[in-house]
Amino acid sequence: MPFTFSIARRLYGRQEEGHSLSRPAIRIAMWGIAVGLAVMILSVCIILGFKQEVQQKVIGFGGHIEVINYQSLYSVEAKPIVVDELLMHRLGRMEGVSRVQRFITKTGMLKTGQAFKGVVLRGIAEEYDTTFLASSLLEGRLPRFSSSEVSNEIAISSLMAHELGLRVGEKVYAYFFSNQVKARRFLITGIYETHLREFDNVLVFTDLLTTQKLNGWETNQCAGAELLIDDFEQLDQRTNEVVAVMNHTQDVDGNTYSTHHIKELYPGIFSWLSLLDTNVYVILALMILLSLFTMTSGLLIIILERTNFIAVMKALGASNGQIRRIFLHFAVLLISRGLIWGNVIGIGVAVMQQQFKLIHLDPATYYVDAVPILFSWPLVLLLNVATLLITVFVLIIPSYLVTRVHPARVMRFE
Repeated sequence: MPFTFSIARRLYGRQEEGHSLSRPAIRIAMWGIAVGLAVMILSVCIILGFKQEVQQKVIGFGGHIEVINYQSLYSVEAKPIVVDELLMHRLGRMEGVSRVQRFITKTGMLKTGQAFKGVVLRGIAEEYDTTFLASSLLEGRLPRFSSSEVSNEIAISSLMAHELGLRVGEKVYAYFFSNQVKARRFLITGIYETHLREFDNVLVFTDLLTTQKLNGWETNQCAGAELLIDDFEQLDQRTNEVVAVMNHTQDVDGNTYSTHHIKELYPGIFSWLSLLDTNVYVILALMILLSLFTMTSGLLIIILERTNFIAVMKALGASNGQIRRIFLHFAVLLISRGLIWGNVIGIGVAVMQQQFKLIHLDPATYYVDAVPILFSWPLVLLLNVATLLITVFVLIIPSYLVTRVHPARVMRFE
């Protein structure tokens, strides 16, 4: 063990015996590191959790990648495209694609005796991943989603149910307008709530065959196919692969396929999520500055109050570099203690929030009803290492203060 580290450890072990000014300075420096790291850990975990929650909700409504009719981009109503078993099998075999599911949309209106509301009827089939919808159910059950049987069942949002005064088990009339008015009577089997007002305000779920018949389409025609991928980080790469295969090709009816990913379909939501990263960077920078300020101040005070120790060490033959390393080792020990407490506080608070939902939010504003938490242990480790390295690196400059201490002057003053 280097003698510089051994001496630093002895100084650290006797820090409570220091002067009246150095003791609070050491505590403030240590807790500055701890608070800074705890805030950084919480900030990262909250932002990651928030982004994951919102992304999962948006993807639950629309998948990662959509293959649709090119004409649908310039039309209020969806245009049909052939999505047969051959195409679904072809898309499903592509690298990184975990599921392919059909969908059809039809705009219409729900009407009761007292009110009416414009909606988008979304028809889905048996291959659709209903995990998200099932987890969002408040009451009842999901309709029977099928491409071969009309169920006359729908799931509406709690927002619609409140506006129209509807409950599970009741029947409601829906009207659809194209060349002629079509009316259907549906049974409400479930009420869902996702807190995403953009979707909750318009989407009604039913089976694929119902929307197919309302549009007057053939059995192999759909509004499009949604692709779910294994890794969201590879969204752009997987989209480009699907684009290379599908775009500018036509189905048997001469309709052109067009491919878009979820960020292009809902740019407002994902742009907003990207802005959250800026907030994290600002918080991290401020907390690093806090740690640097408290540690620099603490180290300067410690050096100034140990001028006698520095003078004696120099008189015994220690070089300026060796004495500097003693105080830097002392700082590392102090920072390490602060990092331990920072991890205990930050991770502890995050775990409590994750398990007990102590802090609640307004879902109308934040899309979630409680502060979400998502742990990324590599990022937590990176925060610890970065805080230690940056702080120690910056402390090299104030450590040069020991070169200003001259043994003869100190001893004559004493």
